Amino acid sequence: MKKAKLVFIPAPGFSHLVSTFEFAKRLCDRDRRFSVTFLIMNSLLDPPAVSFIESQQQQQQQIIKLIHLPQPQQPPPDHLKPYPEIYKFTHRENYKPLVKHLLSNMMLSTRAASNSVPQIAGLVLDFFTAPMVDVGHELGLPSYLFSTSNLALLDLTLYFLTHPTHVKESNPELTLPSFVNSVPASVLPAPVFSKEDGFVVTLKLAQKFMDMKGIIVNTFQELESYALLSFLDTKIPPVYPVGPVIGLSSSTEMVDSAQNEKIMKWLDHQPDSSVVFLCFGSMVKFGATQLREIGIGLESSGYRFLWAMGGDSIHHDEDILQEGLLDRTAEKGKICRWAPQVEVLAHKAIGGFVSHCGWNSILKSLWCGVPIVTWPIHAEQKLNAFKMVRELGLAVEMRSKEVNGDDLVMMADEIKEAISRVMDSDSEVRKRVQEMALKCKKAVMDGGSSHGYFARLIEDIIANI
Repeated sequence: MKKAKLVFIPAPGFSHLVSTFEFAKRLCDRDRRFSVTFLIMNSLLDPPAVSFIESQQQQQQQIIKLIHLPQPQQPPPDHLKPYPEIYKFTHRENYKPLVKHLLSNMMLSTRAASNSVPQIAGLVLDFFTAPMVDVGHELGLPSYLFSTSNLALLDLTLYFLTHPTHVKESNPELTLPSFVNSVPASVLPAPVFSKEDGFVVTLKLAQKFMDMKGIIVNTFQELESYALLSFLDTKIPPVYPVGPVIGLSSSTEMVDSAQNEKIMKWLDHQPDSSVVFLCFGSMVKFGATQLREIGIGLESSGYRFLWAMGGDSIHHDEDILQEGLLDRTAEKGKICRWAPQVEVLAHKAIGGFVSHCGWNSILKSLWCGVPIVTWPIHAEQKLNAFKMVRELGLAVEMRSKEVNGDDLVMMADEIKEAISRVMDSDSEVRKRVQEMALKCKKAVMDGGSSHGYFARLIEDIIANI
């Protein structure tokens, strides 16, 4: 029986690492011929990513191994401020000689070994590590892109290959093949508006996507059926929607067991579908004005709430909330630093989710059948929110307001109204989300769409050895 080793080179961000590790575990569980080696770019890891890698190191199994790459030469520090995207791109590029040397040694050792030693069948790259496809070509190894986001972001990135013109926020709407509706320029990721920085990097990444042998996407056919059809009969590499790829245990989240237990016990005492859950990811830190508006909006909505504030400590944030808020809402509200997202969303007490619209969070909410209020903040989150609200009708929209001529703030009245809409037990959004939850689970079961695409992907990879 042929055995195959895949070498994963993930992006160093926490959200990218979580879904990439989950995909690797599922691949190895699905087919015992596979083993995986991760090459970790230590110098680029953010604090949550460091914690996650340490936890994975402790859980490491024989079929999944981690190799920590040494520090490469760093780009000139004076490039960081004017060109942050090019700086990060160059930093990742500087890992290429290290990766090539390591892969060359791995290939020599496997060729010299017996037939029972797994042969390297290819590289699995991330959106941001796609340029490593060049190393694969030099060594005769096929590369696969694993997109931790959706088909919409993939389509947008590839769009610029045929429309290599700098985009401005004031531009008219874009016509993207994967969208039914025209897409406002205002919902595009901020880097594409930077002509000499982010836009340059986006074009370079798109070019590398086209050099892949296949593109694996963390989505499923039933969710993005229109988008998937738009990729057929094109020169784009074969697309494999194998999602939802989400970790279903708290081991993938930044929560200590004692905090976890307190949160779940509190939820156990709440009525069914009575609690709105607020969580904004690992990178968001709100200012005092926004925190107060959230607090006022939650209290005036009248609904029970669980608010995961994030950050290192919630004590300072509690101090700047509206005076007396915590006392007045003590029986119906709970504020914490972090919460185990999947476990919370799966709890019968949860009726709605106010989210930053990271793709991992969206997939978790759909899996659990919980409707979302969209609060996109950075990266491709605005595009995700647009897709969920306008394209799919699976979320409730909120709109921010300009304050002091500059800062965008989500006002208390808007928060109150959106929470009331998402918590409506008879809303169309809730019905659609619950229907999608069933499709979500069916997709990964034997005979489901993602299960089938996974099988085709495995056949393609095994054919490489």
